[in-house]
Amino acid sequence: MDLRRDALELLKETSRTFYIPIIRLPRGLQEAVASAYLCMRAIDEIEDHPELDNLTKAKLLESVSLTLQAGVDGFAADAFTDGFTGYENILPEVTLRIREWSILAPETIAPRVWDATAAMSDRMAYWAKRNWQIDDESDLDRYTLGVAGAVGLLLSDLWAWYDGTQTNRTHAIGFGRGLQAVNILRNHGEDSTRGVSFFPPGWTADNMQAYARRNLALADAYNASLGNSPALDFCQIPLTLAYGTLDAIAHGKEKLSRSDVVALLEGVIGFNPG
Repeated sequence: MDLRRDALELLKETSRTFYIPIIRLPRGLQEAVASAYLCMRAIDEIEDHPELDNLTKAKLLESVSLTLQAGVDGFAADAFTDGFTGYENILPEVTLRIREWSILAPETIAPRVWDATAAMSDRMAYWAKRNWQIDDESDLDRYTLGVAGAVGLLLSDLWAWYDGTQTNRTHAIGFGRGLQAVNILRNHGEDSTRGVSFFPPGWTADNMQAYARRNLALADAYNASLGNSPALDFCQIPLTLAYGTLDAIAHGKEKLSRSDVVALLEGVIGFNPG
């Protein structure tokens, strides 16, 4: 079995947005970033699952975290099996195969991916237990750090591991927070139908736009420090799409159309996803 090929095929199915920058990364770094993305997508699918109640989500997320924390030089073939017992026909493939994604990264950096995913899984469990209740902007900051800003920190560690690229960690957190705020804006209507709102009380779409743009300004500074590196090639794609999405929402659209995405990608990297 070619684990890298399987990972890229599943990545293409689950996220065209991140598939494009990941396949452009050099080998080694590509496997590390793909591992991180798929591990975090695996737990994200638990957090967002429409058929699971919140306490079940928390239980599954905490089980994943504990298993990852027990990693030494990898994981036994059945390491995650007990935690998923009874839910094999409900959970998606990307979640059920988390063990494979966890060992996709090169062994010298894989434990950092496990640690980040374990920590995020615990934080997701916490928010599931409180039904993602956001009481104020500090809560919003906590949530966006826990599920996205921490991804920025992990990516900074991956860049440093690969070629010594150094980044500002505060800017990295802002990058993640900004991207998550864009997702919150885009999914606000859908979230509301399931009784969840990530908007602090009294906030409007304009407030969330301002929050997203304030954090994406830190992402701009982050990218400006990357020089001509694989990290820049990776980061400029989601940042460009985030700004494009904010502009589209501000003009009354729900999200970017496929043609919008193609035009933005051609503009930033001359790449047509086909």
